Amino acid sequence: MPATPVLKSIIAADLKQPWVGKDAGNAGFEIHYHDRKETAMDREILRENDTEQRKCLVNEMQIVFESKSENEGFARTAVASFIMPLNPTIDELADIKTAVSEAVTNCVIHGYEMGPGKIFLDAAVWDRTLVVSVTDEGRGIADIEKAMEPMYTTKPELERSGMGFSFMEAFMDAVEVESAPGRGTRVMMQKEIR
Repeated sequence: MPATPVLKSIIAADLKQPWVGKDAGNAGFEIHYHDRKETAMDREILRENDTEQRKCLVNEMQIVFESKSENEGFARTAVASFIMPLNPTIDELADIKTAVSEAVTNCVIHGYEMGPGKIFLDAAVWDRTLVVSVTDEGRGIADIEKAMEPMYTTKPELERSGMGFSFMEAFMDAVEVESAPGRGTRVMMQKEIR
């Protein structure tokens, strides 16, 4: 799916502001500086970015946590709590939680292959639109188009259904994936809360 104006705006804002924060102790996650490299897509989005879109930022959060399957529940709960001021419906909340779960699970299973690594979760609300970005610095995806095909999986031995990206696309208004083999993957998702 092509990036929508709001999704383009969050990518542009992401490039201009470093991650800030502190160590969160033994909680298993932390917020810190994240040195993300600018990509060709980012440069194109920055050129096209409409500054009026950037004026409607309501709230944003950034969390970094370990690539562990138990942190999938943490991520989905954090995003659900984050959007509560928008008073989402039960269906909207379930859709968002499922999409976030799928993106984080992809980082754990495919990005880091059940090994150690950091997962970067960004969320922002622009007026009534939620934009979520889930990033890993793992093995990356060689063929994004193929990976997004329903039922395609690189881990059939783990009984993976190959429906993660399909669920994300079904439950969110827009999904954008950037990846490079050996450098990681970023999944950006957008949903308007009606």
